[in-house]
This record gives sequence, structure tokens and C-alpha cells, in this order.
Amino acid sequence: MASQQQKLNVGVLGATGTVGQRFILLLADHPQFNLHALGASSSSANKTYSEAVAGRWKQARPIPSNIQNLTVQECRPENFSDCEVVFSGLDSGPAGPVEEAFRRAELRVFSNAKNYRQDPLCPLVVPLVNTDHFDILDYQRSQLQPPTKKGFIVTNANCSTTGMVVPLAALEKKFGPLDKVIVQTMQAISGAGYPGVSSLDILDNIVPHISGEEEKIEWEAAKILGGLTEDKTAFDLHQNSPMKVSAHCNRVPVIDGHLETVSVSFKNRPAPTPEQVKEALREFEPEPLKLKCHSAPKIAITLHDEVDRPQPRLDREWQNGAGVNVGRIRECPVLDIKFVVLVNNVMLGAATSSVMNAEVALAKGFLS
Repeated sequence: MASQQQKLNVGVLGATGTVGQRFILLLADHPQFNLHALGASSSSANKTYSEAVAGRWKQARPIPSNIQNLTVQECRPENFSDCEVVFSGLDSGPAGPVEEAFRRAELRVFSNAKNYRQDPLCPLVVPLVNTDHFDILDYQRSQLQPPTKKGFIVTNANCSTTGMVVPLAALEKKFGPLDKVIVQTMQAISGAGYPGVSSLDILDNIVPHISGEEEKIEWEAAKILGGLTEDKTAFDLHQNSPMKVSAHCNRVPVIDGHLETVSVSFKNRPAPTPEQVKEALREFEPEPLKLKCHSAPKIAITLHDEVDRPQPRLDREWQNGAGVNVGRIRECPVLDIKFVVLVNNVMLGAATSSVMNAEVALAKGFLS
């Protein structure tokens, strides 16, 4: 474990929100990052963190004792000048200009917001899938006007996309490109933030629409699963072997944990059998596991043999929500293979991805 002197000072933007609170829990006692600065709206500025979140702390664990008395500041770069990295849990409204200001101030930004996911210079990184996309960061810095020396923005994906692409990446690595993917999501209410979905809308009900969600899944998958061009200046967006994704998104009365039913077809024939698929998922070892990153799971994809697993209530906390759970792998009579995926949407689907991305970036020298 790194000593206190070796830790990098980091900050959290949007520290009082639900994603920000998860960042607090992940970073309060991190072996490589020292949580040094907290940012939020002007209404929270100049309060201690405990005062700023009074009545709004929504986590099962208490506020870490070493964070309670940190002073919350406005999200301005000058208030984070002693930080090397900032993690953004900001809502999409303020995130765009605020994150850009921090990048211009030579800070490395790891963002959970959607604003820069489609940016052609910003990597969209699911840490268990495509950390090789960090290689575009030199080009990103060079293309800014004026260029930055250290500052950059890395985004993580939509929570539902994150769960789906981990097993898809394992299958493409073993069997070559997928050409069709159909996914139906059953998404927890925590994905809508706080206060989230009205109880009159979600209790005894399923809402078969989440604004913008289906479109995000359909285009994000191509950017994540596609590689970089040979000169590392652009994403190939899976263009070498186009993949069609069709998504149906539903909000269900579950607190945490997005369950997804996925059907896939393979470009190469013959398609793998369910047993071959299981073997590919079991042996999948992405870069954070090889690097032994602090926030990485021990197993990227946990397979379930039970006919009724995974389930949100039973499986979302496994490995602190840092991996994905897959079950019900079987032949699909329309495509080739179908299965069920569970992702903890507030952990790997949000804050954990950003923190793990920074851990990989540190290990690979992008934070030096």
C-alpha cells in the first residue's frame, strides 16, 4: 500500500449528490489517492461536508470520519489547485463548462457525466473493457487551443451500457466480432438520482421509457468496443465490423442493480455453444485485474449456474459491486446466444468506474 506521502491529492465535484457520496466512500481511505478537496453548488460552499449533506446523506454507511469536517467549496479550478485529479459526479447541466474549465487548468478529470462521451477526443472507458483507449489522451491534449500539458477529460459510460459491454467484450475477444445485439434493461430507481422517480409512478408499476437511455446504449457500445485508429487519433467505432444494437429500457421498482436480458449473434460461423461462451466469460481478465488495481474485482464476470440468478437483491453487493454477474446462458432461437447480466449501477455503473479508470491511468503513467 502506498504511503500517505506518495498519495495523489484528488477532489470530488458534485460531492453532495448521490454519485458524489459514492465517490466519498470509495476515496476516503484509498491507498493511492488522498481526498483533499470537495466541490458543490454555491448553496453548499463554505460548509463542512457534514453540514452540506445534512438530511441528504443516502448511503448505508456513515460519512467517513476523516471527511466530515472538510470544507465544501464552489466548483472552481482555483479551489482545487493542490489536486492532481478530480472526479466529477456533477449533473449534466453544469458538468460541461465546469469540467472544461478544470481541464484548461491542467487538472485530470474523470467524469461520470454524459457531456463528453460523444466527444471525438475523449475516451469513453469502461475499465473492465477498453483502458487501451487512454492512448488517445496525448492527442486530446495536443488538439486543445491552447494545448494542455497535463489536463484531460476521461468519461465513463452510461450505467446500463457498462453492464452489457463487459460480457460482450469477453465474447468478442474469444470469438471475434458480434454483428447484432438486442438488450432489454430493467433499471433500478437509483439510476434516476435523488429524489428520482415519484413513488406514485414506480410502486406497483414498470415504466417502459427512460429518456435518452436507449440511444445511449446503442451508440456507446460501438465506441467502447471499437478500437483506436493506428495513429491513436480517433476511435474506429466498431466500423471494421459494424454491430447493430437494439435497446429497450424500463424503470422497475428496485433500489439498486440494473438487470439486463441480452441476445447476441456472431459474425463468424459456426457460433459458439453455451458451454464455450461460459468458458470465455470465466477466463476474461481485463487490465485492472492484471494490474491489481485497488478498486478492481477479483473476478470480472461472475457466472451463476442457478436457473434464477443473478438477482439485484442477492448479487448487487458481490465484490462491492465492482464486477458484473451473468447467468442463464443458453442458445437463442432468433440470434445465437442469450443471457442475463446484472450490474450495480451506482458502483461499477458510476463512481467505481471513474475511480478504477484513474487507478489504471496512474499505473500506466498517465498521471505522472
